Amino acid sequence: MNSEEHQNDLGTQRIEAFSDGVFAIAVTLLIIEIGVPHLEGGQTLADALKELWPSYGAYVLSFLMIGIYWANHHFLFKLFTRTDHVFLMLNVFFLMCIAFLPFPTAVLGEYLRDSEQRDVAVSLYAIGLLLPAASWFSVWLCARSRGLIDEQLAPRYVRFLTLEYLFSNIFYASALAISFLNAWLALALVVGLTLLYLFPPRKAQYTNND
Repeated sequence: MNSEEHQNDLGTQRIEAFSDGVFAIAVTLLIIEIGVPHLEGGQTLADALKELWPSYGAYVLSFLMIGIYWANHHFLFKLFTRTDHVFLMLNVFFLMCIAFLPFPTAVLGEYLRDSEQRDVAVSLYAIGLLLPAASWFSVWLCARSRGLIDEQLAPRYVRFLTLEYLFSNIFYASALAISFLNAWLALALVVGLTLLYLFPPRKAQYTNND
């Protein structure tokens, strides 16, 4: 077996372990971005904590999104039988997009109540959600085109996943476009898609199950 064949036969265990570490760091950074409030004038601590509601909301939404990606990452990697260099690099890019999400989350929490800056904050957040969706789609397309997925998977199931990930990209791209017109509507779309993805993924289907 030459080196290229050996590389293509590598399993996914180390990738999953490294990915789990990045996911864990990303969700930890989300809460770190919510700073302790500093009281001004006669402000009470209770009032200061209440004013942080945009940060709380952004934290919960982003935590759910990263959690959903982690669950899907864990689920989907059961369908991969081997890896190669291109696949590895695309997965690294996906993890980079995940690690980026705490930044737009913090910006959204800081400027959501600012009517003059809200549109930009929501647009940045929409970009922060579109990037992992697009990179995740690229991971899947790479695995599909390079024969890295289980050969026993039913073709209709493979098509279903492809369309599902394509839909996510279209949805987040639409939310980004809408954010320039109506920030609240864009956020509503993002929240709606997040709630939709809380449902468990469709069980894998194999040709020998037909």
